[in-house]
Amino acid sequence: MPVFYECQRCTACCRWPGQVVLSEAELSRLARFKGLSEFEFIQEWTRLRADRKGLALKDKPDGTCIFLEGDNCAVQSVKPQQCRDFPNRWNFSGFEKFCKAIPREMGDEEYQTRVLATTTPPSPQ
Repeated sequence: MPVFYECQRCTACCRWPGQVVLSEAELSRLARFKGLSEFEFIQEWTRLRADRKGLALKDKPDGTCIFLEGDNCAVQSVKPQQCRDFPNRWNFSGFEKFCKAIPREMGDEEYQTRVLATTTPPSPQ
């Protein structure tokens, strides 16, 4: 049986080093959410990806996500797909030691329905 991990919004994934890659649609959605033009958003909140093939969110000096405010995501309603996908569509060996998501065994159909729900982009703001 597949295991679906129910996110508890513990923000552990927001504290790991790495990069949150942005699509053009995500960049536009985040800019609108912040009340900025895309150019302003890019200048303030993004950096060139390590592979130099697009943009990623900046990190804070300690490596946490730039949108992490205490224990909350400042852009929760429009967060990037990469963030919505964790831990069900991507994860890494041992993530369970840090992530507080609750594993739930379920049938294939329910699993697919839940995963699909996390991959549906938020409506434009």
